[in-house]
Amino acid sequence: MKRRTLLQAAPALIYAPGLAFAQTAYPGKPIRYIVPVSAGGGSDMVGRTLTERWGALLKQSFIVDNQGGGGGVIACQATARAAPDGYTLMQGYVATHGTSPATRKLPYDAVKDFTAIGMIGATPNVLVVNARLPVKTVKEFVEYVKKNPGRVSYGSAGQGSLTHLTMELFKQQINSFMVHIPYRGVAPAFTDLIGGQTQAMFPGLAAAIPHIRSGRVRPLAVTGLSRHPQFKDLPTLDESGFKGFDAQQWYGVVGPAGMPAPIVKQLNDSLATVLRAPDLREKLSVEAIEPIVMSPEEFSAFIKTDIARWTKLAKERKIELDS
Repeated sequence: MKRRTLLQAAPALIYAPGLAFAQTAYPGKPIRYIVPVSAGGGSDMVGRTLTERWGALLKQSFIVDNQGGGGGVIACQATARAAPDGYTLMQGYVATHGTSPATRKLPYDAVKDFTAIGMIGATPNVLVVNARLPVKTVKEFVEYVKKNPGRVSYGSAGQGSLTHLTMELFKQQINSFMVHIPYRGVAPAFTDLIGGQTQAMFPGLAAAIPHIRSGRVRPLAVTGLSRHPQFKDLPTLDESGFKGFDAQQWYGVVGPAGMPAPIVKQLNDSLATVLRAPDLREKLSVEAIEPIVMSPEEFSAFIKTDIARWTKLAKERKIELDS
C-alpha cells in the first residue's frame, strides 16, 4: 500500500510548480523586459543598453516592452500580474518605486507586489538657475530667495515628480517660499527657465547637461554626498551647508512577487557582472548615470527607504495627488 501511494504521488512531485524551474536551465527562452516609458529618451536607452549586454552574458535574448502611460502604473500592473518565473522583469525607477507611492494612491504595492532583483545606477539632481539671475552659489541663491519672498518661482516636470519633491525638500530646509510651476515634463520646464518665466529648477543631471554646457542655465550644486565625475568643480548640496541632502534619479530591476530564490540570485549575479564592465559605464555616462551594484536584499531595503523618506516629506508638505 505504501509503495502504491508513493507511485501515485510521483507525477505530482515531478510537476510540482515549485520544482518546475529546476527541470530546465534558466533562462530557457527570451525574457520580457518592461520599460515603463515610451520608446526613446534616457530611460529607454538605459534599458536597451543594459539588456543588450545582459542577454549576451546569459546567452538569451531580452525583449524590451515599452509600456508608457499612467506614470508607470500600467507597466507596474503588468509586471505584478505576470508569472513569477523570471521571464518577466521590469525596469523600476524613482517614480514607480519612490515618489509615486509617496504621493499617490496606486493600484499596486511597490514593495509587496514585486521582487527586488538589483540596482542599475543613479544620476543626481542638480540645482540650476536662470543664467541672468544674480547668484553664483547656493548661499547667494538662498539669500536672493529670502530677499524676494514670493517673487521666485521654480519649475518641475509635474506634481509629485522628483523635480518637484527635491525642491520642496530644499524649501523646507531653507524655510522660505517659492512658487511652484508644474509642467508636463522637464523639456517645457527648461524652456521657461531659460526664458526667465521661472528662476530655478532641480532636474536630473542628464537632462540639464546640454543646457549647462551651452550656458543657458547656471548650475549651483548637485545632490548626493560626492561630486559627479563629469562636473568635478560643481559642489554638492552637502558641501554647501545642507548636510546629507540627497535626491537621485535611480533605476533598478524588479520582477513579480514570489520569484524563486535561485533565479533571483542568478539574475543579480549576472547583472552585477554587466554593471562592472567598463564599456557599460562609458555608455551610461551619456545619461550621467553611475552604475551601482546591490544585492537583492540591499535593493529591497533601498526601495523601502526611498519610499519612506518621500512619504514623510509629502505628508509634511501636504502633497497628495488624486492619481
